[in-house]
Amino acid sequence: MATNRYVEHAPGYVDNEGPKIVTGRFGYADSYTLARFEATGGYEGLRAALAGRPADAHDVVRSATLLGRGGAGFPAGVKWGFLPPGKFPYYLVVNGDESEPGTYKDRLLMERDPHQLIEGCLITCYALGLSQCFLYVRGEMALAQERIAAALNEAYEAGYVGRNILDSDFSVDIVLTWGAGAYIVGEETALIESLEGNRGMPRLKPPYFPAAIGLYGQPTIVNNVETLANVGWLMVNGAEQYKNYGSEASPGTRMFAVSGHVRRPGVYEVEHGVTTFRELIYGDNFCQGIRNGRELKMFIPGGGSAPWFFEEHLDLPLEAGPVGAAGSMLGSGAIVVMNDSTDAVKAALRVVKFFARESCGKCTPCREGTTWEEQILERILNGAGRPSDIDLLLDIADNISPGPYPVAALAAEGLEAVPFPPKQTTICPLGPSSVAPIVSTIRRFRHEYEAKITRRDPIPVRAEVLA
Repeated sequence: MATNRYVEHAPGYVDNEGPKIVTGRFGYADSYTLARFEATGGYEGLRAALAGRPADAHDVVRSATLLGRGGAGFPAGVKWGFLPPGKFPYYLVVNGDESEPGTYKDRLLMERDPHQLIEGCLITCYALGLSQCFLYVRGEMALAQERIAAALNEAYEAGYVGRNILDSDFSVDIVLTWGAGAYIVGEETALIESLEGNRGMPRLKPPYFPAAIGLYGQPTIVNNVETLANVGWLMVNGAEQYKNYGSEASPGTRMFAVSGHVRRPGVYEVEHGVTTFRELIYGDNFCQGIRNGRELKMFIPGGGSAPWFFEEHLDLPLEAGPVGAAGSMLGSGAIVVMNDSTDAVKAALRVVKFFARESCGKCTPCREGTTWEEQILERILNGAGRPSDIDLLLDIADNISPGPYPVAALAAEGLEAVPFPPKQTTICPLGPSSVAPIVSTIRRFRHEYEAKITRRDPIPVRAEVLA
């Protein structure tokens, strides 16, 4: 069957030149079916893995330096090695609760190629000696849930999932479940709490590192959707061919969801660590520049929780090391571009409002601090801001995520950024995520805050209140 235009059958995805490791089937209208998957080499990776030892499959992933695509960027093969010996059963949990502002790459993978994800889960279970996998999908992703459910039914019927897979002695069950749409369960320990039927709240680490104490108190590996989508390709093509793409430190490809004021927003699969922000935003093969002839003002490089970048950061490669050294992160693979007409204070409020709403309330600095940040930003935008509000925002931010500190790449210009990785007074990074837009915009556009604060008279306080 001939391929069709990607934009017709995979809304949000843009077909660009370059290697296609995880998006190669997006051009087919029936890419989510078992028939199409098998016709394009599907489950050959599983067969290749089953033909060797479990340790061989693990070695391929470890040798490829497959970095996690969920935000932390930790090597998957190394993470798999954290399982303690002799503490059976082990579990695999797939984090499909993609809900970072601006992020939608994993949703497309689940909707367009669910069998690729299932194959990755099966190979991972074989490599680690697991017999149970849980696929956790965000509550609002109805189509993704339907596509995965249908694909699981096909895979069970065809003998790819279940008992004695492909006439081997390897057996696995995959359970599909979904949440109610809470952002916090994107954090791996909160996701485990939700899977267990509890309210999704993060656990303290230590002792609750999932590889040691995870689902049902057993050792658990939690991997992102895009991470596992690479595994089938790796089994067929090998680690060395994988390393032909990308940089030495970040081999392979990675998906980025680009939104905002660009001419051609969408999800792009690009070579990891080689492509720069400038190429992705301005390249004819990618987003084709800022729309309506405007200029770039700022961009978020890694989802709503990432500290913001500016024009001087455009030539950084899409690689965790250089981006981290400059004070931010690639995070969830979402780049939000804002042009020179963007109100920095309004943009900060939009992101802070999200985190204030999604705070689970477990940690006081996050529960109270994010709400205070939202209220102060709204006060400034409504014309009732106080001269002390800017420094008050920074003080609240400092109590949630101590800092900010000078970053080497910016110190020469006298600029500061949120420290990365962020320090935090909370169990999980949600609270510090609300700090990123506030500190990023105040450090760069303090004058925009000051222009909105027209009140200069002191605020009267009744004497009996002080008494």
